Amino acid sequence: MNIPADLLYTKDHEWIKVLDDGTTALVGITDFAQSELGDIVFVETKPVGTELSEHDVFGTVEAVKTVADLFAPVDGVIVEVNEALDAAEVVNSSPYEDGWMVKVSLKDASQFDALMSAAEYSEMVGE
Repeated sequence: MNIPADLLYTKDHEWIKVLDDGTTALVGITDFAQSELGDIVFVETKPVGTELSEHDVFGTVEAVKTVADLFAPVDGVIVEVNEALDAAEVVNSSPYEDGWMVKVSLKDASQFDALMSAAEYSEMVGE
């Protein structure tokens, strides 16, 4: 299983990557999550401009057998939705690169302290 060291993780199997500008971040689901869900057929997110609080549901992922909520790892505002999600299977094939869900404008960087490192996430999922 792929667990990139440069990302932070939640217990709900989302990842977040702060971009070089330091004010925005990409959010998606982990390789573990996509493998547990199986073949993803549809992804729906809230629209650009939606304000999120940590743990808010910002969308859903529909797989052949189940539907799962997507949870915001931090407070922020959705500033972009990944258009590649129109082909939802990209989440299975590239969860950390092409399959990101939303880009958020960050509000409080101190919230990162509550997120897990790659090593902590790996331990949580038993890798």
